[in-house]
Amino acid sequence: MMRDTDQPREALSPADMQVLAPFPLAAWPARDPAASLDGEDALLPDRCLALLDGLGPRLLSDRRAITASLLAKRWAFVATAAPLAAMSVLDRGLDLRLGNCVIETTHDGVWRSRLVLRQLAASHAPRTGRVAWREALVTDLFAGHLTKLWRVLAQVSGIAPRILWENTAVRVYSLYEKRLLHSHVSPAVRRRIAEDFAYLVADASPDVFGLDHNPLARYFHAPTPVPGDAPQRFRKTCCLYYAASAPVAYCDGCPLLRPGRRGRGPGPARP
Repeated sequence: MMRDTDQPREALSPADMQVLAPFPLAAWPARDPAASLDGEDALLPDRCLALLDGLGPRLLSDRRAITASLLAKRWAFVATAAPLAAMSVLDRGLDLRLGNCVIETTHDGVWRSRLVLRQLAASHAPRTGRVAWREALVTDLFAGHLTKLWRVLAQVSGIAPRILWENTAVRVYSLYEKRLLHSHVSPAVRRRIAEDFAYLVADASPDVFGLDHNPLARYFHAPTPVPGDAPQRFRKTCCLYYAASAPVAYCDGCPLLRPGRRGRGPGPARP
């Protein structure tokens, strides 16, 4: 398989950076060294554990599993937004090897973390062979980056991996469905965005994720009708956000709020 890491890279143009400006992307150095960790260091269980224990009080979390889920929700957005936007909108590929990434965990009531790259340069999609180039990029992002991080997070916190992967999936869905597919681009670019999204949620092989299944396909389903409101794609797993919020609040797609849910009611309404 083609490896994007073997492709030549060059600096992003000012126009490219303008397209990526809405997403949390930055060049080295990190804004807050005390709240930053080299990507490869995050794979060391003791460093990952220290990261969770230091972050927990800032997130109002009293359990490592809750902290791990909330961190994964943020990092899933940080690690996928700019890279997938660069791929689908600009036909550019960022270097997402963990050795090129710094994990920022800046949080002072709200998340301020960004994807910090030591080398902020990107490959170009080839004139022929874009499918192989895309597969290499997505493999770097998932199998080479997020899958490795999620395994360590699950190991040290006890969180179920399926929660981390649904955290990831909902971020990817939102990026494409609410932002990229509605961006002001040419018809050709819009088609490319739609094709890339279809690939991610239906056609990408398990190998791309380093798993025995495609987790983005596993959680992708039609939205559920909601009386008096817009249809909502409810999650299959709970991200535990409600357990670290005061007053208690729920995500839009929280399974505890799904109409017709068996068992106990949803509790306090989401503000």
